[in-house]
Amino acid sequence: MKNFRFAVMGSGNIAKQFCDTVRSMDGCEVAAVSSKSMEKARRLADGQGIEAAYDNYEKMLIEQKPDCVYIAVTPNAHYDLSTLCLDYKVPVLCEKAMFLNSAQAEAVFARARAEKVFVMEAMWSRFLPNIKNAKKWIEEGRIGKVTFAEASIGFSAPQDINTRYFNPELGGGAAYDLTVYAYEITTYVLEGIIEKTQAQAVWGATGVDYTDHIVLTYKDKIASLHASIVSLLDDKLIICGEKGRIEIPHPHYGKEAFLYEAGRTEPVVFQDKETVYGFSYEIQEVMDCISRGEIESQVIPHKDTIACARAFDLILETKPQDI
Repeated sequence: MKNFRFAVMGSGNIAKQFCDTVRSMDGCEVAAVSSKSMEKARRLADGQGIEAAYDNYEKMLIEQKPDCVYIAVTPNAHYDLSTLCLDYKVPVLCEKAMFLNSAQAEAVFARARAEKVFVMEAMWSRFLPNIKNAKKWIEEGRIGKVTFAEASIGFSAPQDINTRYFNPELGGGAAYDLTVYAYEITTYVLEGIIEKTQAQAVWGATGVDYTDHIVLTYKDKIASLHASIVSLLDDKLIICGEKGRIEIPHPHYGKEAFLYEAGRTEPVVFQDKETVYGFSYEIQEVMDCISRGEIESQVIPHKDTIACARAFDLILETKPQDI
């Protein structure tokens, strides 16, 4: 059978991780890579044994006609490149945060539905075995009715305006880098409709949000989300219920989950000992969905990416006028 052909837009470390993962899988290949810099594109291509390298994204789409494009550039360019792919009816897998606001998200997904082209945000964490297992524990009623959840993800990024973390021109800030994880992982494991979303943020002199706090109010529970690019937070997702709790260290990339049940002195421990390339699950999802003629994933449906983008809207509303 013919290999599924990916093309990559971007040449940074995450693009390399994607290429490494594809190389480890059967039935797919990276046919071409592209960057604004031919030197960077050629370096990535040569390191991966990929023949085609481009310094023009559109030219790559025209000449390669890939089965899907993986967008691995900084968030400021995600909307434009997603739109460019749709111009050529090429399916899209775009890195998180896929969009800067809900207007961008709604526009791209509306067009994807109208033109029947597959589009998905690359929220790889939703596919990780420890996250899936925690969701299974909840569905099995192991901690009873869920009443509260708390997610925190944070580190102290190099405070350099030229980095993607602190440069607003590159889509910098805690929301697009970390809050997206806290929001989309928490809302994946929790069931129910969010009735109210509230957001607070601390903004820095460079014009990006340094620290975010989001409260999601459901009918029967509350989720409190914290993210920061200037604070060493205890990376953890905790889901509490009437009969116990689940703790997931490093929820955006970890391999463990701990179930604390009432009446037990020791936790039930889940440990993922099989995953080598964490991106493999989302890559397989893309290939499966496209082969079935679907335009969205049920693990990361369009509505969930839009909901997170609406939370970004609320964070943006807190930005002081003098920054």
